Amino acid sequence: MKKYIPNILTCMNVLSGCIACVMAFEGNYLLVVAWVVIAAVCDFFDGFAARMLKAYSPIGKDLDSLADMISFGMAPALLVFRYLSDSQVMADMTFAFAEYIPYLSFMLVIFSALRLAKFNNDERQTTSFIGLPTPPNALFWISLCYGLSSNNVAIPGQVSFYGILVLIVIFSLLMTSEIPMFSLKVKNFGLRGNELRYLLIVLMVAAVVLGGLLGIAAGIIIYIIMSVLASAMAKKQSE
Repeated sequence: MKKYIPNILTCMNVLSGCIACVMAFEGNYLLVVAWVVIAAVCDFFDGFAARMLKAYSPIGKDLDSLADMISFGMAPALLVFRYLSDSQVMADMTFAFAEYIPYLSFMLVIFSALRLAKFNNDERQTTSFIGLPTPPNALFWISLCYGLSSNNVAIPGQVSFYGILVLIVIFSLLMTSEIPMFSLKVKNFGLRGNELRYLLIVLMVAAVVLGGLLGIAAGIIIYIIMSVLASAMAKKQSE
């Protein structure tokens, strides 16, 4: 029975992602955040369970990537699409093809697929990542869209609209970049060897306490910066 536990958790990830997609269609930003977070928890624990129970399988690996495409590729992209489509900036546009601008959000789906395919075939990414993983990318977008839609930040409409378009390009490229990023996977819960992970958790909690759900997006930015700095320091030490 134990060999099925990781795949059951992955299937719960799939289900959560599907519900998140429905909530995005309905414009319920808060429930998209809730269901993507649930999917991320399932995604973390399916790998954790597989390592603890030694229940690895080729099907489990493929299933995990397919689940991530829904929960961390399609769901956040649909929310970004909804946010851009509902923007007053879109309503004020009159030039030809303006209505197709929100479709740029699906770059996130394309690059998520490229990211997952790369991960499955890259032997360098067993204990860490090369490029931004899809779960933090998804968490960034759902947090940002929720924060902007809730008017939790005083950003002019045009700034947020065009800023999101720029961020779509940046985060798409980050997912397929060669930038090393540390993983939250742990072999033990001791401090030694997990300093970066625990520091990130503390900073993420602080960001959420100070900024609410929008703090998740800030936490992902912190994760990217910490990864870049840690990689630069490791490279310098090896020279």
